[in-house]
Amino acid sequence: MKSIKLFSLSVLLLFFSKVTAQEFKLGKVSIAELEQKVHPKDSAAVAAVLYKKGKSRIEYDQTDGFVVLTDVETRIKIYKKEGYNWANHSVWYFNTSNLTEKVFFTDAYTYNLVNGKIEKTKLKSEGTFDEVLDKVRGQKKITMPNVKEGSVVEFKYSVKSPSRMIREWNFQSSIPVNYSEFSTYIPEYYVFNPRQKGYIFPKVTATKNNKSITLTSKERSEGRVIRTEYSTEKVEYIESQNTYIAQDFPAMKDEAFVNNMDNYVSSIEHELAMVKFPNEPLKPYSTDWNSVAKTIYDYDTFGPELNKTGYFEDDLEVLLAGKNTPEEKILAILNHVKSNVKWNKYTGYDCDLGVKKAYKEKTGNIGDINLMLTAMLRFAGLNADPVLVSTRSNGISLFPNRNAFNYVIAAVETPTGYVLLDASDKFSIPNVLPVHCLNWYGRLIRKDGSSEEIDLMPKKPSLDTVFMNYTIDADGKITGKTRRQCTDYNALVTRDNIDGVKEETYLERLENENNKIEISEYSRTNEKEILLPMIESYSFTGNDLCEVIGGKIYVNPMLFFTESQNPFKQEIREYPVDFKYPFADKYNIIIKIPEGFAVETLPAPAVIAMADDLGTFKFNIASNDGTLQLMISNQINEAIISTEKYEMLKEYYKGMVAKETEKIVLKRI
Repeated sequence: MKSIKLFSLSVLLLFFSKVTAQEFKLGKVSIAELEQKVHPKDSAAVAAVLYKKGKSRIEYDQTDGFVVLTDVETRIKIYKKEGYNWANHSVWYFNTSNLTEKVFFTDAYTYNLVNGKIEKTKLKSEGTFDEVLDKVRGQKKITMPNVKEGSVVEFKYSVKSPSRMIREWNFQSSIPVNYSEFSTYIPEYYVFNPRQKGYIFPKVTATKNNKSITLTSKERSEGRVIRTEYSTEKVEYIESQNTYIAQDFPAMKDEAFVNNMDNYVSSIEHELAMVKFPNEPLKPYSTDWNSVAKTIYDYDTFGPELNKTGYFEDDLEVLLAGKNTPEEKILAILNHVKSNVKWNKYTGYDCDLGVKKAYKEKTGNIGDINLMLTAMLRFAGLNADPVLVSTRSNGISLFPNRNAFNYVIAAVETPTGYVLLDASDKFSIPNVLPVHCLNWYGRLIRKDGSSEEIDLMPKKPSLDTVFMNYTIDADGKITGKTRRQCTDYNALVTRDNIDGVKEETYLERLENENNKIEISEYSRTNEKEILLPMIESYSFTGNDLCEVIGGKIYVNPMLFFTESQNPFKQEIREYPVDFKYPFADKYNIIIKIPEGFAVETLPAPAVIAMADDLGTFKFNIASNDGTLQLMISNQINEAIISTEKYEMLKEYYKGMVAKETEKIVLKRI
């Protein structure tokens, strides 16, 4: 029996090596592919990309001129029910008056093995959908039919785009990728900057091809008989072909505290740098960050909008009366915009409605709101400029290109540094931006078109301070009171979490998250006073917060605030740890032990400190006449921690969890 298993494994591995080397073709699904039960190199994989091939060609269209034609073929193996969603696929496209793309799905089939024979099911029209994503984008989506464990699905899609757009290609995914190939075919008239990202890279080959296009023109002759004469001209040019091949790329593994996994996926981007047609002046596009910033500033929907003031002047003159300091002016203008213009949930660094219309209609996108804010700050005599941002969901803006940004905020330069502002979030205050903006660096653009990099990451720790006192009775029941005070980003997140949520629903969630405690006398302080700390207070009781064994009581002194598991379990960390912002969690806890009991065991005091002032954990406990007092703190001083420091951080959390989970033991006397 054992030899049969070994033989099966060897056949499986032989099949896999052949699959990765063969010439893949749509419609040529094999029985071996359908029989495969698990991925040879990742037994936990719910699905795998058997192959994915794409070609992006810039070709001449007689009607539209040069366009980008992208063809993609994909074959995916489904191993488990959890992988069924991989039988669905969507492709987004631009759909605006001046930027239109077209997407077509073809050759979509599901393959299953039925009684030893391949059963082929074609995608029908009811499995194809066309959806609106937002004002500028739609998506074509397919849901493959007859999908089961063991199915293989394959499909092809084509995208027609303007000549300046080559789509990003990902060589990795959250499932293994056996083979991925991407080729670009670019005429000599276009110069693109290819940018690779990720931790593993495909192999690249480059060749030159001789190409030609035939241009057809028509001319009407005047005279007794009007004639249309056609003429043709053959134009020859050199085409650059680059092919990227990735084989056996592992699945992207999710890790705790990762900003956006897409930042680390092995991929290739192409940014148009310039266009140089014969007998025409060279037209530069994005070559560096300064040119990107200047290009954006010159958009009609960006720079000129900052110069419009006539719509708010009267309101601001009244608003600023008696406001003399920069701090007073900044806060007054920020609150004025937040109160009068609501965010419509559309991002974008430039205006949609335009600042004047947005102010009148009291709604707008991010560009409308924060460019309006910038204009008002300038009107008040402050040195204000817009800052281009890429949100966390949009990824890190690694390479110079206009599409790297999808958001804009305002910055006011002061003698002590920049004050960063966003009027789209009602809980945001100066230098406390919405969390989705905390994405490494932005780019500030000045009036003269110059720019500079701006650090978006907070440096000041946000506080979460807990005061708790509780009493343990002889049966192990605990009753107590908690007061929790949050500042800065912790306050913003807390306010976001409770905003619009019924108190009853919120308290039910809080009880369930905290060992099924019962909460009473709940109150909030400074819920709307966003410049002040957010405070929550409540009384609680719990029957399952400690253990009574053999007449002794065992209790974790931090109760439901205990950090019980180390979030950092990987031996090797591939991606930076992203805490979003520095923080300091502090606990002041007083415990009243029951009458007739004494302390048998107390956790020992401890201090754990990381090098370079990265963070410090302190644990101290004292006993005095039936009362225990704990002082505990965990402070992390950097929002982003590099992989080089991961081992140190992992050991820090290991020590902290070990200390927090040590129990107090009480014995009868």
